[in-house]
Amino acid sequence: MDFLSDIIPFSTDFMGAGALLLASFTSLFSVVNPLAAMPVFLSLMDDHTPAEQIRTARKSAIYMFIVLVTFLFMGTYILSFFGISLSGIRIAGGIVIMRAGFSMMNPETGGRKLSKKDTEAAMEKEDVSFSPLAMPLLSGPGSIAVVIGFGSQATGTSDYILNTVAVFLTAFLAWGILRVAPWLNKVIGKSGMIVVTRMMGFIALAIGVQFVINGIAGFFGFNS
Repeated sequence: MDFLSDIIPFSTDFMGAGALLLASFTSLFSVVNPLAAMPVFLSLMDDHTPAEQIRTARKSAIYMFIVLVTFLFMGTYILSFFGISLSGIRIAGGIVIMRAGFSMMNPETGGRKLSKKDTEAAMEKEDVSFSPLAMPLLSGPGSIAVVIGFGSQATGTSDYILNTVAVFLTAFLAWGILRVAPWLNKVIGKSGMIVVTRMMGFIALAIGVQFVINGIAGFFGFNS
């Protein structure tokens, strides 16, 4: 995974499994950022019982895991089918991630929000765990671009296993955060949420920039 060797301060060729897992997990979690989805979750679950909130959080995390793992394993075939090069997906994915990062760095005006129309439509649903929670809030274009990047640069079975574990850990933490969202919202508060979201946004922005750099370098045959 070339882009990971640029994000972290040592080459992935010499990394152990634990270091590679950590790099994959932190990259994905920064883009997914379930904390940014927490306000939407709370608004949609406002009139639901605690048991229903817990069930919805669990189902959302499961759906998110399924979606991301599907793109992890099928991403390369999808690219081949449409004739998209690895450099192309790096640049396109980087732009998407950069846009998400900019949005997270301005949570008061951007952030992860639904339009008024989408919110009204979601309120009418009996089950919002898949849409809009799992998609597009948790497993949106940015996180899908990241896992496609993982899959397209995997060199063997061990890479796929480690990346699957990274997706699972991200989904597990997303479940945990949504499960305790009412309590966490009181503890962190609005100002704390803004700080955390901006930090995650900066990391996501850096990952997106690195995607674009690697894509351009790969297209022109340079070493990024």
